[in-house]
Amino acid sequence: MSYPAKRFMDLALSVPALVLSLPVQAATALAIRATMGRPVLFRQQRPGLHGEPFEMLKFRTMHLPDPVRGLITDAERMTRTGAFLRSTSLDELPTLWNIVKGDMSIVGPRPLLMQYLDRYTPEQARRHEVRPGLTGLAQVSGRNALSWEDKFRHDVQYVDQHSFVGDLQIILRTMIQVVRRDGISADGEATMSEFMGSPAA
Repeated sequence: MSYPAKRFMDLALSVPALVLSLPVQAATALAIRATMGRPVLFRQQRPGLHGEPFEMLKFRTMHLPDPVRGLITDAERMTRTGAFLRSTSLDELPTLWNIVKGDMSIVGPRPLLMQYLDRYTPEQARRHEVRPGLTGLAQVSGRNALSWEDKFRHDVQYVDQHSFVGDLQIILRTMIQVVRRDGISADGEATMSEFMGSPAA
């Protein structure tokens, strides 16, 4: 799919979604403010197209790290409100702004952490040949229940085969998955374990 066609689809879907979700986002922000305090938004540098950094926005779902209070791991820092936001994907609503700005697409490999850039194999690094997405082929194929290697195989497959119809199918499958709340976290993890690099072949 050409970039103009993909960008048109991104704007045609993300702008109405952003506007229509504003009341939900306002209610979510109030809930976070009441249960976790400030800040309401989670902001973090993530790698975009060709690995170039951008600031990704999400709703905050965890307490800030506080060793004195025993808040160190993701599981310890996760709040009930945060767990609900993650399970319903409401924490992702501010990311629509990243799509409107052009940092991301609706569909593409998920933007991970900047420190992972040096840990990818050359094949895995190809996931950055397209803009990162709010959802993607890996997300509808198992989400955080997949191993890192399986995720990256799906990401590269998307890079090689993405199309307009394929993106629409992924969006539909994502909506079904959100309703079912499938694959929210890895087995035994609050979110997903850190990627330390793939074992040498």
